[in-house]
Amino acid sequence: MEKVLFAVLTLVYLELSRRVVTAPMCAYGQAGCHVPSLADLFDRVIQQSSRMHGISSDLHSEFNKYFFLRKNLIGKRKCHTHGILTPDDKENAQRLGREQLTDVILRLLGAWGDPLSQLHWSMSQDHNQDFNHYSSNKSLEISDMVHELRDGVVVMTEKMKLLGVLGNTVGYIAPDSLVPSSAFSFYTQGELNSMDHHDLLYCFRRDSNKVKNYLRILKCTTLPGLDC
Repeated sequence: MEKVLFAVLTLVYLELSRRVVTAPMCAYGQAGCHVPSLADLFDRVIQQSSRMHGISSDLHSEFNKYFFLRKNLIGKRKCHTHGILTPDDKENAQRLGREQLTDVILRLLGAWGDPLSQLHWSMSQDHNQDFNHYSSNKSLEISDMVHELRDGVVVMTEKMKLLGVLGNTVGYIAPDSLVPSSAFSFYTQGELNSMDHHDLLYCFRRDSNKVKNYLRILKCTTLPGLDC
């Protein structure tokens, strides 16, 4: 049953992420393609996370240039993911262990679905600023990428379970451990303003960088010797 689930998840994920890596891959090794190894899956999600962080960094940088935000206004609001305990450096991430690090990655990605959708909607409604046409397209892109990346990490997690690298409970996020909607309710109390946009972009750039680095660390602790 687990192998069937992994095969289905893999096919769905590879179809969604085909724009990132074009080499043909499939779940059962049909003619012309091959069964993705764990290293293949790691490479895919790491590439996706790097691209996602790059886009979020560019968007945040362009936003700052366009609005000339004053430094004393930046970072005053807590990110809605502040309640997710994350290791602050490589050594602590390595000590955390594969199971816990995988859970942190999944929780961070899961926490950004609604806020990014709200950000895209807000930016798409403002037709008075030239910047918002660019930013709306980019915010939609990173919103889609978050969902695709989380699907990819889920597929990778299932593969790790099949190989005995992770326990079967990894990947299940208990409802009481999710970021509550109240944590970012201040973004939905009305139309978002430029400061709200900045805060979301600032926080997402920070969290996407964490996800990117944690995935690399997870790969190195799981498959030592491969580009580590």
